[in-house]
Amino acid sequence: MRTPVTIVGAGLGGLTLARVLHIHGIQATVHEAEPSPTARTQGGMLDIHDYNGQLAVQAAGLMDEFRGIVLEGRQAMRVLDRDGGVLLDQPDDGTGGRPEVQRGELRQLLLDSLPAGTVRWGRKVSGVRALGEGRHEVTFADGGTVVTNLLVGADGAWSRVRPLLSDAVPEYTGTSFVETCLFDADTRHPAAAKAVGGGSMFALEPGKRQIGAHRESGGTLHTYAMLSKPQDWFAAIDFTDPAAAATRIAQEFDGWAPELTALITDSDTAPLLRPHYTLPVGHRWDRVPGATLIGDAAHLIPPNGEGANLAMLDGAELGEALAAHPDDIETALTEYEQAMFPRSAAVAEAEAETPDNPALEDVIDFFRTQS
Repeated sequence: MRTPVTIVGAGLGGLTLARVLHIHGIQATVHEAEPSPTARTQGGMLDIHDYNGQLAVQAAGLMDEFRGIVLEGRQAMRVLDRDGGVLLDQPDDGTGGRPEVQRGELRQLLLDSLPAGTVRWGRKVSGVRALGEGRHEVTFADGGTVVTNLLVGADGAWSRVRPLLSDAVPEYTGTSFVETCLFDADTRHPAAAKAVGGGSMFALEPGKRQIGAHRESGGTLHTYAMLSKPQDWFAAIDFTDPAAAATRIAQEFDGWAPELTALITDSDTAPLLRPHYTLPVGHRWDRVPGATLIGDAAHLIPPNGEGANLAMLDGAELGEALAAHPDDIETALTEYEQAMFPRSAAVAEAEAETPDNPALEDVIDFFRTQS
């Protein structure tokens, strides 16, 4: 390819794209708003699936390195009722196709696989405009600009690149996570650690209210309390007062087993609010010369275990399409989008069809298929 690729966003999708392009000898520059790779925590565990995320890892030539960061035993899964009773308990027998890794370690693995200088940190995009003939100008908050013949928006839910291609704007789904963490849980929080078990735990009752937790590395329990509440309800909680916020969230689980509510009230970190947004099911756009989107910028859906996997597969497939058509950007982008649109729509449709109040047996059956 005669011109380098400009990627906005150094998440898993953008970095996978840069890595696959590098393997094929195509130069890419990734512009990331964060000032450094360690500027913020990178979230918890991810299960990387053998039918999408691992295909991307293979395309990136990083399977050996990937296996080195897999957390053994974490595919174990437990489903509890609100009283702490065990409804499902499936051990990790090593045959599952969804190994768990820490998001931060996976991101660092991808960063380490790129030539020095590929990622430009502290490059917050303030605007993007079309110049014609497939060329675009990207303006940064510091006043700098770049002009590119190929622009890829890998910049997440609130993408600055998306408006070039689509008028779609993320909408609140009606549910949010509140995240908490317990450190050294086996020693300091033994009842909660026993409830979570060796991998993932989901405590639930009919309706969209549940407590989920992952056993991460170092004995950390990372908890996601999910509530179906309007954004105004969360806005009335003072999250700058961690203890008060944790107490208020735990009140929504009044009557649940203490080893479950302790995952919230005993948190060693300030509760972190993560509202869920989504783009329209089947979101797509007409071909725009010289630009495309990957990951959440293209197909944002509520958290269901597929987002990171889809983003990585998007990046890998786009990179391979560009390598296959190095002198024909538009053919490559068309090939990528024609595969990506139906794949992401199918995942979004499945999520949208999930009933608001599924029967408990149906929920258990769902989790049984996930392990």
